[in-house]
Amino acid sequence: MKAKALRDVLERVEAWPEEAQEELAAIAREIDAQLTGGGYRATTEELEALDDAEGSGVASEAEVEAAFRTFRDL
Repeated sequence: MKAKALRDVLERVEAWPEEAQEELAAIAREIDAQLTGGGYRATTEELEALDDAEGSGVASEAEVEAAFRTFRDL
């Protein structure tokens, strides 16, 4: 993709709902981590959400541990 085409898309993204923008940013971070050989690093917000889920009963302890294991294995 040419740089101009990417810039055009990013300009349109600015009008997207915040949730959609955050999803695109997460996807871009994953792609960047793969291309640079680095593992995916969870954001502070993602880690806080896991902590909240663990304490709220929304996710079981095993589910939360599986999510953390995913981050550690990358």
